Amino acid sequence: MSERKTTRFAVLEAERVVKVHEREIPALKADEVLIKNGACNICTTDYGQYTGARKNLMFPMAWGHEFAGTVVDMGSDVKGFEVGEMVGIGYDNCGECEFCKKGLTSECVTLGAGRNKLSPDGYHGGFGCSEYVIKPYRSLFKLNQTMDPSEAAFVEPVGTVCQGIRKLRVQQGEKIVVIGAGTMGVLNALVAKAEGCEVMITEMMDKKIEVAKELGLNVVDVKEKDPVEAVKNWTDGRGVDAVILAVGVTAANDQALEMIKRLHGRILMFAAGYPAPELHVDSNLIHYRKMELIGTFSADKCDFERAAELMREKKIDLSKLVEARYKLDDVKQAFEAAIVPGAYRVSVVFD
Repeated sequence: MSERKTTRFAVLEAERVVKVHEREIPALKADEVLIKNGACNICTTDYGQYTGARKNLMFPMAWGHEFAGTVVDMGSDVKGFEVGEMVGIGYDNCGECEFCKKGLTSECVTLGAGRNKLSPDGYHGGFGCSEYVIKPYRSLFKLNQTMDPSEAAFVEPVGTVCQGIRKLRVQQGEKIVVIGAGTMGVLNALVAKAEGCEVMITEMMDKKIEVAKELGLNVVDVKEKDPVEAVKNWTDGRGVDAVILAVGVTAANDQALEMIKRLHGRILMFAAGYPAPELHVDSNLIHYRKMELIGTFSADKCDFERAAELMREKKIDLSKLVEARYKLDDVKQAFEAAIVPGAYRVSVVFD
């Protein structure tokens, strides 16, 4: 049992204002686990609120949902976990509502206000960037003890990728194109490859091209080659089985429609875009080509389980996707590093 009574944590107080606060650690409920945090990564949602790009999130925000750490205490009803285990984090769920019973835990009725949920002491968010974090045990997924905490924190984003791959119904040997080699594009490519697909990823930024190549991916530099022509050459003119849109722009949507095979092609709309990108396809084309346009967002428990499995078994290499690491007291610098164009994940690490 932890003897720690208080915890320090990062708070977005306003746009471009992030500071470290301290609070008492709440008493554990019967189904909750106390986690000594190892690392919390800054995702696009977090730095979008920091810059003011995302107006739907409220202040003060005790931000952070991509994190991992070690179990130090447990409530009386916790099942399947032991003190000392390293865990990654998925989404909270009650396990009892109609959605949870169907396996749709990301639609659990208890989620309510989501990240805008207000704590009794006046903070929104889930306190993920905190020295100590309390989570229901149903939100936890076991990892290897030796895993780097900043890489272990990828359970949440990898889980969202696993949901998309699951909905795409990929089969071994299929040819898949991922448009965009940012963090989520690379994760999509790595997971698709781990599931037995042949994968091509397209990108224009030199840094991202280099990282994708270092991870062993088949990369097309769109500054040098037309991506649609590259796909045709790769498939002998047939087109690919599926395209994963890891960027939300109209040009990428247009490319995807030209890349898929004539019949039964699938397009996964993984990324959102602001302003909303256009989709230039008429319903007759979808009808006659038996085309599928598939939406994906969030992740269910089964997706986090698959993500943790891929990570435990080292079937995906996350080592190149951590841009930099900062201590909690340097969280302002961490956010400034995270908003640099082309940055991968910036991680706040704890002792």
